Amino acid sequence: MTTAIIGTGNIGSRLAADLVAGGADLLLAGNDLADAQTLAQALGERATAVTVDQAVDRADVIIFAVWLDTTKQLLAEYGDRLSGKILVDPSNPIAPDGNGGFVKTIAADESAGQILAALVPTDAHLVKAFGTLSAETLGSASRRAPDRAVGFYAADDEAAGKVVAELITAAGFDPVAIGGLDQSIRIEVFGDLHEFGALGKTVNRTEALAAL
Repeated sequence: MTTAIIGTGNIGSRLAADLVAGGADLLLAGNDLADAQTLAQALGERATAVTVDQAVDRADVIIFAVWLDTTKQLLAEYGDRLSGKILVDPSNPIAPDGNGGFVKTIAADESAGQILAALVPTDAHLVKAFGTLSAETLGSASRRAPDRAVGFYAADDEAAGKVVAELITAAGFDPVAIGGLDQSIRIEVFGDLHEFGALGKTVNRTEALAAL
């Protein structure tokens, strides 16, 4: 399958580096093609810069490494062109609180994963993944030894979940499924399975299973 990352900011660039290091070939797209080209050049021949249109048309798996509102806009813009694809949401709906911390931008009992699940086109499959760790940790904890750090994910479609689990492995983390998209809130910021939630750290598989 062809994998694309839309978004070349902190999460997108760190994740792209992890995946390329794990042997994955990627399409990279963003709001600015020049930024995608710069990142692709830095990552080497496994990364190819494309426009967002090209990423949507060519990729089987699309990771939306952008803010929640931007993902919503992209889903609305591309609509049925996303049918049949696996769409990955790493977003955390937060914003600065003005006091050096962060606050959710949606209701306390809402999750970005469930909001987006209601917006994906027919026959597309949404998977919540890659947002359970900070951008810094995505870079520093990849391929940690001897116990790999866990990357949690949630999916309603088992086959789509398995595809994304393989990408989590390629990125240097140990994939652990937490259930369907109705569990997404657990792996978003402030959730009980997020690095910046009740866990407060990265965990290995044994610790992850004990926390489920």
